[in-house]
Amino acid sequence: MEQAENNKAGTVGELARDAQGQLRQGLLDEIGRLRRFSNRGLWALSLFLLLSTAAWRDFWFLPRPQEVVATLGAAPKPLMISLVLVLYTFSAIILSLSRMMAGIRHPSSFCHVGYLAGFYLFYYFAEALQDNYWAVFGAGFTILCLESYRIWTFCNDQIGKRSEQLAFLERNGRMPPEEDEDSLYD
Repeated sequence: MEQAENNKAGTVGELARDAQGQLRQGLLDEIGRLRRFSNRGLWALSLFLLLSTAAWRDFWFLPRPQEVVATLGAAPKPLMISLVLVLYTFSAIILSLSRMMAGIRHPSSFCHVGYLAGFYLFYYFAEALQDNYWAVFGAGFTILCLESYRIWTFCNDQIGKRSEQLAFLERNGRMPPEEDEDSLYD
């Protein structure tokens, strides 16, 4: 009888250690994912720099603008493209700053590279890329640096929280109690 109680206590202790190990591994996996995710902005910035290099070399691999205009029709005027670029730049900066303030996890860096590629291409087909290259480059570099910083700070904040949870788990053998953020302001 005493043996049965010892076996039962032993299996409960093993289950608790196994559950703690699973929680620990889950936290370590999440920290690893966040570390990889924090580099997303740098990858997008690198892709943009590669795109900007192709634009600087006047998109040597694309057909000449005259051929495309003959097929698709006239490109928008450079002034119109510039106005849309200014609107896009301010909108992207405001959106990124609001996401930063709200602490939202949003992986939007690569879509910005696509939008900026569109601006390079519109200027290219309007035969105004040489005059407007630095405007697109400056806007893109600013937006992508801000996005990279936003993603990096979000990930570092989350890594800090997960590290605190991991330390609490290893000290106490359980996860810390969840704090209700609404109750902090009541």
